[in-house]
This record gives sequence, C-alpha cells and structure tokens, in this order.
Amino acid sequence: MKQNGAEMIIEALERQGVRIVAGIPGGANLPIYNALYKSRIRHVLARHEQGAGFIAQGMARSTGKAGVCLATSGPGVTNLLTAIADAKLDSVPLVAITGQVPTSMIGTDAFQEVDTFGMTMSITKHNYLVKDARELPYIIGEAFRVAESGRPGPVLIDVPKDIQLQEVELDAWPDVPEPPAHGGIDDGTISEIARMIDGAARPLIYAGGGITASRASNALACLAKRNSIPVTLTLMGLGTFSPDDPLYLGMLGMHGAPCTNYILDEIDLLLALGARFDDRAIGRVKEFCPGASIVHIDIDPSEIDKIKRSHISLVADVKTAIERIIPLVQDNRREEWTRRIKAIRNEHPLPTPQSDDPLNPLNLIRHIGAIAGADAIITTDVGQHQMWVAQVYPFRTERTLLTSGGLGTMGFGLPAAIGAALAHPGRQVVCISGDGSIQMNLQEMATLADLDLKVAVIIMNNRHLGLVRQQQELFFNGNYIASRFDSKLDFAAIGRQFGIRGINLEDAIDPVRSIEQMLKGKGPCIIDVPIHYGENVFPMVPPGAANREMIVKRQVIGESK
Repeated sequence: MKQNGAEMIIEALERQGVRIVAGIPGGANLPIYNALYKSRIRHVLARHEQGAGFIAQGMARSTGKAGVCLATSGPGVTNLLTAIADAKLDSVPLVAITGQVPTSMIGTDAFQEVDTFGMTMSITKHNYLVKDARELPYIIGEAFRVAESGRPGPVLIDVPKDIQLQEVELDAWPDVPEPPAHGGIDDGTISEIARMIDGAARPLIYAGGGITASRASNALACLAKRNSIPVTLTLMGLGTFSPDDPLYLGMLGMHGAPCTNYILDEIDLLLALGARFDDRAIGRVKEFCPGASIVHIDIDPSEIDKIKRSHISLVADVKTAIERIIPLVQDNRREEWTRRIKAIRNEHPLPTPQSDDPLNPLNLIRHIGAIAGADAIITTDVGQHQMWVAQVYPFRTERTLLTSGGLGTMGFGLPAAIGAALAHPGRQVVCISGDGSIQMNLQEMATLADLDLKVAVIIMNNRHLGLVRQQQELFFNGNYIASRFDSKLDFAAIGRQFGIRGINLEDAIDPVRSIEQMLKGKGPCIIDVPIHYGENVFPMVPPGAANREMIVKRQVIGESK
C-alpha cells in the first residue's frame, strides 16, 4: 500500500504506542496534521510551541516514556528550542517532529526557513534531517530508542514538506535494532566499591536524577538501610528516598539543608549515584567533600571525572550496579556516625518560619503537601517557590516532582502540569508557581480550560522576580532594578476569564480551608496567594562559594523600591 511521508510518521507513532501528541500546525507541517486527522492519536493544541514542548515533557517526566511534540518550521521551531534544551539538561526523553520548507528551498532563506538541524545539534541527544520518505519508519523507531535508552534525552526529526508529501510503497516496516547492551559490570570493581563502603567510617550517598531514570529507588533504600548510610538528594533526585526515613538528610547545595552542607565536610566516602556534580549542588568544586574518597556510578561515561575526579568509577545502569553491591556489603548500624549526624542536625536545622502564618511560603508548602496527598504530582516553575517546594514538600515517590533543574526555565510549570494530568487522568496535579514564572506561559491557561483537567495552579504572588530581588539584596548592595512589577495582577480573575475556577486568598479568613476546597472541586483551578516580597530562601550559598559558606539568615541591605 502506498503512503506518503506524513502518513508514515503517524503510523510510526501509533506503532510506538503514542496516545497523545502536543503541538501547533503551520504551513510546513500541515501534511502531518492531515494524516493525524485520520489517526486514533489525540492531539492537544497548545497556544505556544514552547508550551507544547513542556506538555510533552510533563507526560515524559511523569511516565518515563518519550513525549511527542509537533511544530512547524521557522518560528515554530525557534519557539520549541527552549523546551528541547530543557529536556537535554534534565535527561528527559522527548521526540520533537518539525516541519521544514521543501528540500529544493533549503538554504534559500525561504519563508519561515531556519537551520533546524544546525540549531539543535548541541541541545539534542540526536537529530535528523529527513531526505527520503523511505527513511521515516526506521528513523522514528530509532528516535524513540535513542530518546529512552541509556541516559534519556531529546531527539528532533526535521521533515521537509515535500518529504511529507512524497508517496512510497514499503514491502515491510523495518525492525529497529535493540539498544546496545551495556558492557558487563566488572566483578572486581563491584567488590572494590563494597570494600570501600565497609571500610568507611563516615560514608554518605549523594543521589540524583539517574535514580529516577533507572527506577532504582527501592535499591537505593536497600543499600542505605543495610549499611546505615545517610542519603542526600539533588533537586532532580527528590522523591527517590523517603523524607520520613531517619537516614534522609534532605537536599544538598545552594538551597539545601544546612546540616547536609556541613556533614559533607566530615565524610570520608561519597557514593555519587546517578548524579552529575552540578554546580548548584556542589558549590566550589575544590571544596566539595574535601576529605572524602569518591565512588561515581553513572550511565553516561562523559560525566565521569568531568567535574570532580573520582577514586573509583563505574559506567553502568545505576539500579543494576546498586543491586550488585548490596549483597557484598555488611550490615552495619554505624552508631558513632549516626550520633554525629544527629548532633549536626540539631546544631544546624533548616530555617523555620517565625510565625504560624499560613501564607508564609514554607507553611504554605507544608499545608499543600498535607492537602494534596502522597499520590499528587507537583510541578513547579523556577525561582524562590521552586526552592521552598524542594526544601519542605514531602515527596515520597519518584516522578512526583516535575521541575526544570538544569536549564531553570520559567514558564515550565503550567504546561508540564497539563502533560502530567493528560498522562495520569483523574490524579491530582498541582502546579506551584510564582507571579513572574506564570506569566511566561500564561496563554496555556486556555489549553488547560479546553481540556478541563484536574490541575490546581497555585501562584505565590509577591509582585517581584523573587530570586532576582533576593540576589540583588544579598550580593548587589540592595540595588534593585528590573525585579519589581508595577502592575498588580489578580491571577484568579485572569483564570476566570479563561473559564477556570479561581480564588484570591488576599482576604481569605481561612486560607488553608480555601485551598482544600479548591483542590477538591471539579476540573482546574487557579489560586492566587499573596506573599510578602521580602521573604527570602535560606540557606543560600553565594555563587562560586563553598557549600559551608552558606548564608543562613537574612542580611538586610535595603528596602525594595
């Protein structure tokens, strides 16, 4: 049977089990949309291509399976670049399919032509410029394999319009090769790691997003409890180790738990599992864990010794590696180390609110955690609210926190929440945002209204770019510029204009009860929460400083203009 390239694309997506795609049509990808018209795949019409990319990311981050987004050429592609780059830095499986001007017009500065292939080389795991429709079945199958295997990441497929319309006849659909097997894990290396663990007096596990990608949470808990090793998590690792476990030390780094940043100076062995020594986690490289031997296990060989030199390393799936280590380590209660950690915790607790005001950011996050329930999926944007969530929200299972870590993209939260709700119908999804971030992709409220999903959008409204203002206060002598909004927006009222339930808690008698009622209601809702502009996130490690040099209390330089 003859098919054109666009029809092959859609059939290939169906064969991959894709149920939902997000995108926006345009002249260069209309043949794909024409083929999609006859498909059982559901299309979600975003209001901006960046929104489409983050909707696909919400599906991918919450399931572990590649999300799919569509865009046209030119501005459609350039609007999508941020979402692709975001997926690359956070190792998110994403397949982006873009239209391109006809092959004969490439390189002529044709209408809506950009060099998609060239622009995306550095922000994708792999990319393709399709030159023959016969290649499409194989390319799309391979794209999903590449996106989901090894260290996950985004793959882009750029398809000229004439290739979408090219009719070909295939005798059979090609088989896509299985991903290459990882090299066998050396028994000697595993044994040496186990000996280092048993021989250490003050070990610590530093676990990152690789634990989530590998579904290694249970293995991580087993190793930690067997040998009584305390665990600290990166932002991307939150949810992979229970916050209720006495071995849990919280998040490390720039806005991590103070006790954790001090404990790092006393350890003699660091087990880095599925983590990449990000600058926000480790601070000044030379001062990070100065007295510790380092064991680094990661699936990506390029991460080994890239930032911090390890004493022994292993390129492997982290779950497989941990499961191989567990039987070789001794049961050890580590009573002396446990007592020392308890003493440091008592001496350096996480800063707490000075009052029980429910609209204090930390109190607010804790109330949301109690109301939403353990099964809720939380998305955030980027800024102070993101760090408050990371510090105190009780994430108990993996893939319940979806946040932009590596790229730090404002505007991520709302469309990512839409994607998570699409992938998990009926499950509570909460987007916690700030008034600066929510305005980056505010238009996706229309998408949320159209879909009528169970998404609660909670906006901490301080009329500032909060984290920018905080850094100006702490590090730039209180020279406040371009960090305050002159307009006072009521986001609940804006939400109602999109047809979404909304409430402003400015005059609420019982804010916590109001939040609970909104979350229990049907469909989406917008909750505008006024917070004081002067609230800061503590601790905070100054850029370029060692983690131990964190600021743990307010240093007032001046008042906001």
